[in-house]
Amino acid sequence: MAGAATLTITEANYQSEVVQSQVPVLIDFWAEWCQPCRMIGPTIDQIASEYAGKAKVGKVDVDSNRNLAVQFGIQSIPCVVVVKGGQVVARAMGIKPKAEFAKMIDAAL
Repeated sequence: MAGAATLTITEANYQSEVVQSQVPVLIDFWAEWCQPCRMIGPTIDQIASEYAGKAKVGKVDVDSNRNLAVQFGIQSIPCVVVVKGGQVVARAMGIKPKAEFAKMIDAAL
C-alpha cells in the first residue's frame, strides 16, 4: 500500500503525474505478490515523505499497468526509475539501501 506522500501511478494518470511533472519522479515498479517489492515499500514511502515538494514518488503495479511496464522495459521487479522531463535518467533493479534511491533523485534535482 502506498504511504500518504506516495502516489499511485497508473496508465490513466501517467501523462499528468510523470510526463508533465515539473519535478523529477521516482517510480517504483512493483506487484503485490513480489516479496522483495514489499520489502522496499517502506523505504519508498520514507523517500516520498523526505522529498515532498522537491520530487514526486510513486508506485506502478505492473499487474494492472502492463503497458507502462512494457513502455519502461521492466523485465524484473522491483525496478525503480527516476524520470525527469519525460525521460528516464536513472534506473535501479532489486533491493537497494535508501541512500541509493536518494542519490538517484538528488542527481536529477
